[in-house]
Amino acid sequence: MAQKDQVKRGPEPDWVRQSELAAVPEDAAGAVFVRRQDVWLHLDTKGQQQYLGYRIKLLHSNALQLGNLAISWNPQAGAPVVHTIKVHRDGEVIDALKSGTFEILRREDQLEAASLDGVLTAVLRVADLRVGDELEFATTIPVADPTLGSATSGLLTLAPSLPSGRYRMGLSWIDGQEPRISMTEDFKAVARVSERGVELDFDDPPVMTEIKDAPWRYQWQRVLEFSDYPDWNAISQHFAPLYAAAAKLPADSPIRQEAARIAAAHASPGDRAQAALRLVQKDVRYIYVGLDGGNLTPATAEDTWKRRYGDCKGKTALLLALLNELGIQAEPVLANNTGLDDGIDQRLPSPGLFDHVLVRATIGDEQLYLDGTLPDVIAADTQPFLPYRWVLPLTTAGASIEPLAWKPANRPQEISLYEIDATEGFDAPAQIHNTIITRGLDGLKQHFQYSAIAPAQLQAALSQQLVGETWQSIDKVAWRYDRKAQASILTISGKGMVDWRNDGDGARSTPLPGGGFNPPDRRIRPAGQDQGLPYANSPGYTCHVTTVRLPRTASEKHWSFKSGFDTRIFGRNYYRVFGIGDGAIRMIRSSRTERIEIDAETARTDNDRIAKFDNSMGYVFYDPAGVDMPPSRAKPVPATYDIDWTADNVPCLSADTAP
Repeated sequence: MAQKDQVKRGPEPDWVRQSELAAVPEDAAGAVFVRRQDVWLHLDTKGQQQYLGYRIKLLHSNALQLGNLAISWNPQAGAPVVHTIKVHRDGEVIDALKSGTFEILRREDQLEAASLDGVLTAVLRVADLRVGDELEFATTIPVADPTLGSATSGLLTLAPSLPSGRYRMGLSWIDGQEPRISMTEDFKAVARVSERGVELDFDDPPVMTEIKDAPWRYQWQRVLEFSDYPDWNAISQHFAPLYAAAAKLPADSPIRQEAARIAAAHASPGDRAQAALRLVQKDVRYIYVGLDGGNLTPATAEDTWKRRYGDCKGKTALLLALLNELGIQAEPVLANNTGLDDGIDQRLPSPGLFDHVLVRATIGDEQLYLDGTLPDVIAADTQPFLPYRWVLPLTTAGASIEPLAWKPANRPQEISLYEIDATEGFDAPAQIHNTIITRGLDGLKQHFQYSAIAPAQLQAALSQQLVGETWQSIDKVAWRYDRKAQASILTISGKGMVDWRNDGDGARSTPLPGGGFNPPDRRIRPAGQDQGLPYANSPGYTCHVTTVRLPRTASEKHWSFKSGFDTRIFGRNYYRVFGIGDGAIRMIRSSRTERIEIDAETARTDNDRIAKFDNSMGYVFYDPAGVDMPPSRAKPVPATYDIDWTADNVPCLSADTAP
């Protein structure tokens, strides 16, 4: 086994300054008391070294698991060094390194999670650890990526909730390696800055809570950032040549033949780009590859095609190679898949703020985003499939981060079509058809789930789940993914009883499925939090379309229904409309986020409006003795069967808010 694949033993580095031990209080409670915990990052010409050292008093049996020590590292950066593993017990010091040995675990067993990262983990189980002992441990791990060389960037953070005790954090550097530094205000208040470092000390750090409902950029607390990069252009320029080289093809590359086949089969650049994307999505399986310096360096297009697997970097290189052969201008762009990229423009430039790369192609006047890691049902589009706030194009000349403006969804992410055929009468079972059209990430999850299930299995599973309440029987289940609509479409047909309520004298009523709204929650924050910050809204757009074919014995003119509404509150539109005609009552009810954030004043105003929010259920009423409904009350509301609800422009909103 190579030295880099083993755990070394040695003294602590001279750049580490240990904290003094904190006295254990007589009333110490909880699982542990931290007598000291020191975290240091040191920057030199090789990159970073990370030190962790602590001495912890074990107060509860749940804390004994801390004796299962684990160290993970990338052998490309070098081997970790363990300095100390000791147990302090009633004045006795037990050296656990003398009797214990580390077991090296290789992480190739992560293949089932589509990950091959080359990271090694060393584990050691401290024997005979007891409640009341103090466990002391210290190690230094080198951190370096060959793609970045000596350039460094990163974070020092203090967790929002920690056990009682003493904590020290520090960043140090050798001459010539001082990075740019930025700290949150809570760190600035305690930081001690010297010529070669920054140090922060905390005793019993208070619990920090997220600012309730504030956008992510305001949740940046207890953080020290550091970076060698002067701007985003430097990162863009650094990575662009790597992808250009990875996308370069030898003269006899089979990828050229694939490009020629695509060109022969498709005339327009747009169709060719879609075909190239589908090839990469369908014929090259996704596996994260981080071996041999591949964490940030893309595998070549040639290697990715030969292996028929690759991560986002390798798939991007392959897609760039195909598009280049097809004469389509394209560039790689970095993105953040966590959904936490709000506020990246306020951070120091760092490659670590991005965890994904995809392709942006220019065809005519349009820019299309192509993600080779997604299933082949997801086509190129003018917006990325995931709602990124920021992207970083990688260009030879360099580029800065670009905001992707948020817009209200122009198509519902979910449409539930509920058709009830009650023509046989109030007391007879109704034929029910329920179609659910799901887009976005939830639709893709359904594609993963349902595409691997035989139709008979899906019907059996849904019958088991649904029969017993509304549904008396399930006659048919059908599922498909519509590539054009970019939607998962699930249709369930069967029989069930309608909850017709007897209102006396032959009158009946029932609430329609999906007809009502719960009132929104108040937008308020606990005392002590900044009351002037905006409130974040979750993006969303749902639409419920319900049609009831009325009993033949019940005249259409004796039916009525709850009032509709078109309300905007807390940056969200709540809409409901009823109509009647051709022997059927039709209802559309929708909700769409129209503002991703609302200011504090709007929130206060809308809090006072909640009491008047219409949360009535979508009732319809039949009264044979009632006054005939005037024709003017009949609305031109489409039924579930009137239009194609997978189309782009469905009437789920009022005319003045429709996209």
